[in-house]
Amino acid sequence: MIVGSHSRKKPCTRQIVRWITEQATVLDDGVALLDGFCKALRDQALPLWRMSVVTNALDLSVRGFSFDWHSDRGASLASASYGAEDFDAFERSPLHALLADGRTFARWRLGDDLNAASAVPELLDLRAEGGTDYVLHLIWFAPGTALKGVAISFATDAPSGFSNDDMAVLDEVLPALGLAICKLSLSRTLQEALATYLGSETSTRVLEGNIRRGEGKTVAAAILLADFRGFTTLTDQDDPVKVVGWLDEHFDAIGEPVTRCGGEILKFMGDGFLAIFPVSDPKNQPCATCGVALDAADWALASNRALNERRRQAGLPQLEVHLALHFGQVVYGNVGTSRRLDFTVIGRAVNEASRIEELCDDAGRPVLVSDTFAERCARPLQLVGTFALRGLERRQQIWAPADDSVNCR
Repeated sequence: MIVGSHSRKKPCTRQIVRWITEQATVLDDGVALLDGFCKALRDQALPLWRMSVVTNALDLSVRGFSFDWHSDRGASLASASYGAEDFDAFERSPLHALLADGRTFARWRLGDDLNAASAVPELLDLRAEGGTDYVLHLIWFAPGTALKGVAISFATDAPSGFSNDDMAVLDEVLPALGLAICKLSLSRTLQEALATYLGSETSTRVLEGNIRRGEGKTVAAAILLADFRGFTTLTDQDDPVKVVGWLDEHFDAIGEPVTRCGGEILKFMGDGFLAIFPVSDPKNQPCATCGVALDAADWALASNRALNERRRQAGLPQLEVHLALHFGQVVYGNVGTSRRLDFTVIGRAVNEASRIEELCDDAGRPVLVSDTFAERCARPLQLVGTFALRGLERRQQIWAPADDSVNCR
């Protein structure tokens, strides 16, 4: 709780600014920050009725976020998708009107007679609910990222609207609030961007400070290697942009089963990817993680076949996928040049998984399993044969799933 004299504006705003700074320093919780901030303003007799903080996002699934506070129910977080419905809502908003006019500040006294034909639709809705005054500030962030800035709005239902003293208080606390929102937005963007390009587990390790070349640890893992067949030929026959779009559809088809089953896609390699399922207790057999990894492969294969059938019916090219499963010790960490690193897994087991995938054509099987993986997996498997893996001296028995069961959904 922030306390202060109702009759002295300066001490009040200083305490609020200090509280904002402290909260933004130790927390990444925008809802808690906004809720406490609005309650503090109310405690200082400012007639706040609604407040909203809107910022864009660097996120695959959403265009932006809105932290909304209502005096009767507190703060909440909402997201805006890339869909037409959310864009239509944006066009009805005061922010759209402010941006269209090229301004950074606007105030609408909702108690006045607004021209219904030209007024902002969202403001008409607010007035119908009892709002009397609406203030909107746009704070631009430093250039260089997709985070352009933040829009902060205040509304009241007090009969006379915001007083001059109220406006002065808001002006004083606004810079600190904008800076706090900038920090929260950058923090979320950093986490989301790293997770998008590195994967959730790997991004966590990087954010924890594991960024030096040579840093890493040896882990036991089930390894899944996926590769689409015929992609190179397809790129020579059709528009490259279309082909990349088709490849993304196939990556969705096989990638979702892997992540839904607990796997981590570490890197995309042209028309394939490398994923791991870390094994916490490698001495425990049968290995539940290996069973889950095989379930993920079955599901991915079934999903890709379903996509190919839809594409065949639409008269579009199809891509078949080959999957290899292996188990072994890998080094999970940083490798690369002094200034350009890749956080991935390396080791003999990764190379062996690649060699096993190369056998899919000769074996006539879309999914192949190493002998090391097979002996740890409780699922029924069929022996395909004994093969010499390219570049490796020891011949290995190679297996394939005995059924098409899928257990991860």
